[in-house]
Amino acid sequence: MKQHQGIHTVERTYHCDVCNKSFSKTYNLKVHQRVHTGECPYRCEVCNIAFRDTSSLKIHQRVHTGEHPYRCIVCNKTFRRLEYFKVHQRVHTGERPYRCDVCNKTFRDKSSVNVHQRVHTGERPYHCEVCNKTFKQMEHLKVHQRVHTGERPYRCEVCSKTFSHKCVLKRHLLSYCNQQL
Repeated sequence: MKQHQGIHTVERTYHCDVCNKSFSKTYNLKVHQRVHTGECPYRCEVCNIAFRDTSSLKIHQRVHTGEHPYRCIVCNKTFRRLEYFKVHQRVHTGERPYRCDVCNKTFRDKSSVNVHQRVHTGERPYHCEVCNKTFKQMEHLKVHQRVHTGERPYRCEVCSKTFSHKCVLKRHLLSYCNQQL
């Protein structure tokens, strides 16, 4: 803990010329500057995706190896990334450290509060290239695009019927196929 606290007291003498963010080590500044230059010198040998630093590449490679090194001792769920594991633990502790500054609703992670705040701002940053419909979340856009592509990724194991939405498959299983079993 003492070693970690030192991170916050170390003098940050290296500054980014673009955004003025400061760092205590030149290496960290160099890696950060790649945000501005777009440089991604580390490539995955399996899928060729490029990364700014070796640690991001290493975490990505777990997609291919199936490695999930972090395990919740409460429910046994496993995670590829430490930060996802830490957020997950809040499910069990009830901790919700992020708060909407407009309505005071609380959240387990920062990205959820950012998405939530679009309720107040009306921001809909994701739009469909086909029909220009807009969405607050990228996932909602991806689901919508199935209207145009005809993609039906959810299949009933009982009758092989396919569906574009997971909830429709679940409803089908509960009503139709449940009666067939």
